[in-house]
Amino acid sequence: MTLTGFLAYSAALGIAAAIPGPGLTALIARALGSGFRSALAMSFGLMLGDLTYLTAVVLGLALVAQTFGMAFLAIKWLGVAYLGFLGWRFWTSGIAPEMVAAKKGRGGLVSSFIAGLAVTLGNPKTMIFYLAITPTIVDLKTITLADYGILVALTLVVLLVVLVPYLALAAKARGLLKSPRALRALNRTAAAFMVGAAAAIAARQ
Repeated sequence: MTLTGFLAYSAALGIAAAIPGPGLTALIARALGSGFRSALAMSFGLMLGDLTYLTAVVLGLALVAQTFGMAFLAIKWLGVAYLGFLGWRFWTSGIAPEMVAAKKGRGGLVSSFIAGLAVTLGNPKTMIFYLAITPTIVDLKTITLADYGILVALTLVVLLVVLVPYLALAAKARGLLKSPRALRALNRTAAAFMVGAAAAIAARQ
């Protein structure tokens, strides 16, 4: 690959990641509800999902994805169900005042990571980018192992640059929440974001 090819891939990925979608919506909701650390763990799950699709494309598995479409459909609906469950949790119980400043345990971070992975694997926008757009930017017939390594590094850097400012701003808003009324508004907002992300994934073909 040439420098122009790498730049084209980075620009396309940056634009795709910055456009609001199910993944970004779910990430903001997680930051609002659980803070920066939990949202950062979720962003790592999102990035692993992106790398999964990138690897599949590089290995020439786009045909496999089309052949076994039911498997991808199952992943999509599992992601929808999980996001819906998270939305219900935020709406019914949500974040208590003492939880706003509390540190999350390991289980919470693992749960956030898995949620991010599930959202990305079930996100049609991500599927379209890697299975349809990436092959038009990257010459998969001539790509080398070194090229793949550079693409992985670029993917991680671009996603971090795009996602971290979003979750940092959302997490910072938590520090302003001191009253039960504000927390209730936070819980309802996070629930709405989660359900909205689930609906967006479910509605897209």
